[in-house]
Order: sequence, then C-alpha cells, then structure tokens
Amino acid sequence: MKIAILGAGNMGLSFSKSFLKYELIKPENLHLITRNESKFPKIAEEFPKSRISAFEDVPELDADLIIIAVKPQDFAHAAENFRFQLKEKQMVLSIMAGIKIGKIQKLLGHPLVVRAMPNSPTLLGMGITGYTAAEGISFSQLIHIERLLNSTGRSVYLEDENLLDSVTALSGSGPAYFYYIVDAMIKAGTEMGIEENLSRLFVQQTMLGAYHLINNSEKSLEELIQDVASKGGTTEAALKTFNDSRLKELLKNGILNAEKRAKELNG
Repeated sequence: MKIAILGAGNMGLSFSKSFLKYELIKPENLHLITRNESKFPKIAEEFPKSRISAFEDVPELDADLIIIAVKPQDFAHAAENFRFQLKEKQMVLSIMAGIKIGKIQKLLGHPLVVRAMPNSPTLLGMGITGYTAAEGISFSQLIHIERLLNSTGRSVYLEDENLLDSVTALSGSGPAYFYYIVDAMIKAGTEMGIEENLSRLFVQQTMLGAYHLINNSEKSLEELIQDVASKGGTTEAALKTFNDSRLKELLKNGILNAEKRAKELNG
C-alpha cells in the first residue's frame, strides 16, 4: 500500500510514525508533502527512506490513500492549488477539524472520502479517533482505514457525521483542557511554597493515579469523588469553591463553544 500525507505537521507525522512502527506501510511507500520547505531537513532525518515534496512539485499522486492533514482554514486554498487530479480508486482520509465530507468531495472532485478526528496523544500511540465515511466506501475499505487508525491508539466509527464536531470538541481539543487544569494545580502548588518541579511531580502522579482508579473501579465518578471528600475536610472545601464558581458549567460551556467553532470551520 502507498500512502501520501498532505500536510506534514505534528499530526501527519505522528500518523506516519505509527504506520511505520507497526509495519503497515514500507518507508519507501510513504510520501510526505508540505508547503514549508524549511521542514525538509528535519523530516528527512526522521523519515530517511520516504519521499518528501513541496505541494507545487506534485503533478501526480502515486498513492492508494491520501491523508489530508492541512489546517482546516488552509484546505480550500490548498485544494484550488493542487496540481494533481485524484484517480478513481484512490481513497481520501481527512483528519481536518470541522470540514465536512460533502465539502471535501466538492473541492477535490472525488467521492471516496473518510473523515476522522484524532487527538494529540496519537503521538504516543495513545490517541482516540472518531471517524465516519461517505457512501460508496466498502466495508473492507473501512476495515483497512480502521486498522491504520488503531495504530495510533483506538478508533470509534460514527454513523452520524454531525457527531464528529462533538468529538472534535470533546476528545480532539480535550487534551488541552486537562493541561489547563494541571497547569492551574501546579501553579497552586508553587503559590503554597512547593518548588515547581516537585509540584509538577505531585500533580502529574496524582493525575496518573486518578486515571487508573477511573479505569479500574466499578464506582461512578460521583462515588470516587465522595471517597476523597470526607465531610468537613480539605477536599470538600475545594469542591465548594468549584461549585460556588460554577466551574463544571464553565467547562461544559467551553466544550460546547469548541463544538460551535468546529461547525463554523466548514464555512
């Protein structure tokens, strides 16, 4: 199988590394295409056996699967300036936020489109990706796409494409929400007099331990909270402040605004 990746940024390169790591593709069958030629030396160092090109230097794409990993704001301009035409049996996998299958099909003049929304932990093979497909994509083709996506973590097929905007807001953007909370906790630690590196260690290990408790406990999240929050104790004091500030509602509204922005990106 030959794969071309349009937009060799963080996500495009993390997908490439996963495909190569699990030997789903040979290095010489990977074609990385970017607008930023200053990235060529670094990309060549990481992918010495793969082909690297600039957008304007690709008159024809010799690939079975084309992964579109450009920024959604840049897609219309990029599509208008591609020098190549897609062939009948080539498949397109979009990992752009917000851009719907219909718009991709229209701008590329091509029907075989799968749309996916990964998140940044794909860099470690621990991501989660929601995906859906246009009509005309066969079951065997979908299974092959799923195999590629699963090399970066886990994947979930969604029949309703509209839910991909929700996935974008929830898991696509989700890592940043956790980083935001972790950063606030580390800063609180330093304000209380704990050295920053130690505060980071306490918070990161707490986050890791909490994740494993969620994953391995049969208790609900409310029950897990109550296990920590004894009446009249320190946790209860913190939770009261969060509730008085409507923190949970603020977080929820932020995620809903992320979904709204994902819908706007389709134009």
